[in-house]
Amino acid sequence: MARDTRSIVKMSRREGYALHPKAHKALVKRPTVPGEAGTRNMRNKPSQYNIQLREKQKVKRLYGLLEKQFSNLMVEASKKQGQSGATLLQFLEQRADNAVYRAGFATSRRAARQLMSHGHFMLNGRRVDIPSIRLKAGDVLVLRAKSQNNEYFKKLDDVSPAPSDYPGWLKVNRKKFEVTVTGVPTREEAEPDINEQLIVEYYSR
Repeated sequence: MARDTRSIVKMSRREGYALHPKAHKALVKRPTVPGEAGTRNMRNKPSQYNIQLREKQKVKRLYGLLEKQFSNLMVEASKKQGQSGATLLQFLEQRADNAVYRAGFATSRRAARQLMSHGHFMLNGRRVDIPSIRLKAGDVLVLRAKSQNNEYFKKLDDVSPAPSDYPGWLKVNRKKFEVTVTGVPTREEAEPDINEQLIVEYYSR
């Protein structure tokens, strides 16, 4: 399965946005774009195209998609009724790996993607290993019984979010390692620091 294996910290510095929890400290320590050329270019006023490109790259990398996956998702979103940008974010939030992350069963989206790829979860009673599966209301993700004995999951209580931080479209049962999809994610429940209109404008050129 194709995936981006580049340093998430370097990509975070390039976008000026923490794409992974461990990138926060790195951005404070080294807020400049990697490389001397990147540092010099920061002094120049970016073009509108560059602003749109960087926002697209930021969101694509935040959710862990490759270019073709992301552009295909944008095409699908543009065919739906309503605002294309908001629909795009809805599709991204509904990915199985993102739901695992949002439910607190992984410390990052990259970790959630790996857990899904390794088949640690069951969807509606069937083992799945496709992180990009789009969840819908009524779907139930459960950690496999065999995986519940894994030390990784035993230590999750120390880093998982408080129940009040779970998105409204997910019902999480930590004792059973179970996530139930109860609805559709709203725009407010996606990442706040995203300007989806810039992404729509980028693909509308």
